[in-house]
Amino acid sequence: MSILIYLIAFTFSLNTNSFTDNTYIENESLVETVSFTLHNKSLKSIPLIIPGVMKPNLSPKSKSGVTLKVGQKILFKYKGKREVLFIVSPDLDGKTVDVAYLLKKKKNRMDGNISGNDTSSLFGNNQWYN
Repeated sequence: MSILIYLIAFTFSLNTNSFTDNTYIENESLVETVSFTLHNKSLKSIPLIIPGVMKPNLSPKSKSGVTLKVGQKILFKYKGKREVLFIVSPDLDGKTVDVAYLLKKKKNRMDGNISGNDTSSLFGNNQWYN
């Protein structure tokens, strides 16, 4: 408990208005956040679900900057079910995620057009973000 109080006091002494740049205290542990851009290159709106945060609707040909915790799930609805589109990881920091491309690949995989074990065709060469 005294370590947590010290960390909070130290963090606030570094920046009196907020916590340090990319971390904050939650349940006595440090949680990293990353900032990245969600890009919808398609001509259709893309509704997403970010539990505990928001339900963004990405307009056609739009970009939306977000800052989320590492491990946060980004979901979408498909055939009446909530499905995981991707999970936020540290390597997304500063990157742009091509949501339309990733959504198309995920739906193809779910429909059996991409083998369940063939993740290289889904995530290979990081084609879904840059």
